Amino acid sequence: MPPGPFIASNPKVVTVLDAISFPILFDNSKVEKRDIFDGTYMPSTDFTGGYRICSFLDPSEPKHTSLKKFFLSLLSANHKNVIPLFHTHFTDLFVQAEAQLLKDGKSDFNTLNDKTSFDFIFELFFGKHPSDTNLGSKGSTLVTLWLLPQLTPQITLGLPKFFNVFEDFLLHTFPFPALFVKPAYNKVYKAFYESAAKALDEAESNFGISRDEACHNLVFLVCFNAYGGMKLLFPSLLKWVGLAGEDLHRKLRDEIRQAVKEAGGKITLAALEKMTLTKSVVYEALRIDPSVPFQYGKAKEDLIIESHDAAFEIKKGEVIFGYQTIATRDGKIFKNPEEFIGDRFVGEGEKLLKYVWWSNGPETVSPSAEDKQCAGKDLVVLMNRMMLVEFFLRYDTFTLDVGTFLLGSKVTFKTLTPASY
Repeated sequence: MPPGPFIASNPKVVTVLDAISFPILFDNSKVEKRDIFDGTYMPSTDFTGGYRICSFLDPSEPKHTSLKKFFLSLLSANHKNVIPLFHTHFTDLFVQAEAQLLKDGKSDFNTLNDKTSFDFIFELFFGKHPSDTNLGSKGSTLVTLWLLPQLTPQITLGLPKFFNVFEDFLLHTFPFPALFVKPAYNKVYKAFYESAAKALDEAESNFGISRDEACHNLVFLVCFNAYGGMKLLFPSLLKWVGLAGEDLHRKLRDEIRQAVKEAGGKITLAALEKMTLTKSVVYEALRIDPSVPFQYGKAKEDLIIESHDAAFEIKKGEVIFGYQTIATRDGKIFKNPEEFIGDRFVGEGEKLLKYVWWSNGPETVSPSAEDKQCAGKDLVVLMNRMMLVEFFLRYDTFTLDVGTFLLGSKVTFKTLTPASY
């Protein structure tokens, strides 16, 4: 937690770390989610046009229901376009990666992924390429510039212990003003407002949300939630699959290619559903390395929370902090929890999906307007499955170097072995 006091007036939290205690964070009758999306601090609303964005609203607030219904409607309307658009955009990414490998002997996946992910998600929601707007080719750069000062209080640079005090002082003590990134945000907002006319019409007429507020919420949904997630999720997925080695690669490509062949050479939702190992690998990556490892809630009343081994009293008003990276590696639930096991969720293993919480809720539950679960939960899983499908239709295997960068993994391709069929 940011140590405060200028960012957080009270940085103290009660931490839940196992599979029994963690789900208290999803019980909206017992915990409040108002202004606690980022934990004990909240970035200034100057970053979001002066509005408290849906992520910071408690489900009891009427505006939350209207905005969440709007998001779910928008996602449903665009679902059919995910597969063809993903194919188009990420085929281009792989072509660029191959060219980099040929030229330099390595390829920086993260850099390519940032631009490709933003271009894909923008076109998915608004039906046009961001290069056809005032953003040009700089959309992902402008969005990242806007994201960083909001996330900086959560960033750890991994410096030697001696420098921790300086890191805390520089990154975790004072809030970063939105003023410095206002020009970048205004450009992004303008592109959204001009490109999202149909969506904004729907927000205004069907959900009673003003166009301005709806647009600022769309910027946050698409840029912070969706694009920000893709920046972390895809490198993490490829990291774990790459490190798992050629045996998993062979099993994945065999399953993927057979299912696509049976579908007449096309990637379809029906074909994806037959890929049980592919689906399990995605869930395992989301379990072992969730893109948003922190969840929060504020106790609405005095509570008794049980863990595997004890019970704890939490007072009304105390902040409960769930560190998912430990909770989803609970050794009393998952066998060999620190290992990446690709087929963990195949067959009987599917019963364990109720302990996979990357979406701010169990994987076995669908998001609704009345909860805080990620509205794009199903889209995220589909995109990750599509990443594996597109990858192993094109390549037999690959090798990579893995590092860390700010909040996530950094992936550099060393080799990409073309498909042998």
